[in-house]
Amino acid sequence: MANQNPDRRQVLEMLGKAAIASQFPGFSRWVFGAEHQHAVSAHVQPRPAQYRPQYFTAAEYQTLEMLTEIIIPRDESPGAKEAGVSEFIDFMAAHGEQEIQKPMRTGLEWLDEKARKTHGRTFVSLTAEEQTAILKAIAYKNQFVPEDKEGQTFFRLLRRYTVMGYYTSRIGLEELDYPGLKLYSHSPACPHTGDPEHLHLPTGRS
Repeated sequence: MANQNPDRRQVLEMLGKAAIASQFPGFSRWVFGAEHQHAVSAHVQPRPAQYRPQYFTAAEYQTLEMLTEIIIPRDESPGAKEAGVSEFIDFMAAHGEQEIQKPMRTGLEWLDEKARKTHGRTFVSLTAEEQTAILKAIAYKNQFVPEDKEGQTFFRLLRRYTVMGYYTSRIGLEELDYPGLKLYSHSPACPHTGDPEHLHLPTGRS
């Protein structure tokens, strides 16, 4: 369930929300990709070794972390777990993001209930194949069934915030090759040299 790259308009919306979270010192892994990096000083509070959920219970957070990693898994690039996406989602829920507070919690409850009905165990206790089968039924339109509508709504919301958390993190913006992370020794020229509408733009300067 990878290849979740957002378009530019989505990125701008994500950056606006993520900027709110960027001042929180309690993140263990999530780092706002657009923030300036400063040398570590004695006045900077060190990051905790482990994130402590503020909104979700420990069990809910465990499921959330597993789900975000399924949506953006680690392959040749770091996945959602390395980027701390579950930390970002928990922070947003804990700090008044009403869009995800109750819907995320009830969605996680629905997922566990679905897993119990289907396999007699909670979602995190299922095998990878069993988890994938449940998620495919709510992630892909051609597999939707009416009784899973609540799960479908939950998964769309979860995927939206997983993408938001990932592509506003430093890891995610590096994957997008975000130019704001680069240092230039000179002003770069417009890369669209064949576009007649860009002919008026200046060339790069040393």
